[in-house]
Amino acid sequence: MISIEVLVNQTEGLNRTDVEHWVRNDWVRPAADGDILGFGEIDVARVILIRQLRDDLEVNDAALPIVLSLIDQLYDLRRHLRQLGDVMEEAVPDEFRTKILRGVASRNAV
Repeated sequence: MISIEVLVNQTEGLNRTDVEHWVRNDWVRPAADGDILGFGEIDVARVILIRQLRDDLEVNDAALPIVLSLIDQLYDLRRHLRQLGDVMEEAVPDEFRTKILRGVASRNAV
């Protein structure tokens, strides 16, 4: 975990006011010990994503929660698909798994 000061110093184009605003809006959820915030790896990645959305893609504050929600949903879907793939790997015999994957591939080719 790193402090907000370290985060701001290590991240180009970032200032403390912005990070505090994002935390207040619940767009970033660092660990809190009283008034001290601790940013883990996932928090740092989220801060960088928000900065890129805002500065590089010009997503405004009104649209940011919507975009972040959609990105969160996408990552959640990917996690569920990985879990499904793991279960298939363990529980479904090779011949059926191959048939399923061929069916998916043929539908994607259309």
